[in-house]
Amino acid sequence: MNDVFQKIIDRALPAEIVYEDEHTLAFLDAHPVHPGHTLVVPKKFARNLLDIDHDSYTAVMETVRTLAPVVRDAVEAEGINVHINNEPAAGQVVFHFHVHIIPRYSDDGFTHWHGKRPYKDGEAAVVAEKIREHLT
Repeated sequence: MNDVFQKIIDRALPAEIVYEDEHTLAFLDAHPVHPGHTLVVPKKFARNLLDIDHDSYTAVMETVRTLAPVVRDAVEAEGINVHINNEPAAGQVVFHFHVHIIPRYSDDGFTHWHGKRPYKDGEAAVVAEKIREHLT
């Protein structure tokens, strides 16, 4: 693949790399929500969570687990969001699996879950059954 993240992995594009191991690379997001916003990518290509292999996913999440408190402490954040976008409808722009580590502050104005709506009567049971059917 020749996406922007692969180019960073291959050192064909510059990035502020903060961590690297055999399977993953972590670098600062070029357009951060807050300073310290870090992306963790597998070195082995996967489009997103829907097609990444188990070993690559595990390696990425171990790196995320290692870096999240380090990023939080380095930028004196009060919290951390760990975020993955999968496919365009969910906000994925770069089609190389990546996890966002986003430093958060109680007064930063970044909001979650706007537009929530409760299920209508009986709707949750129907949706849950559809999910269970797809598991088998």
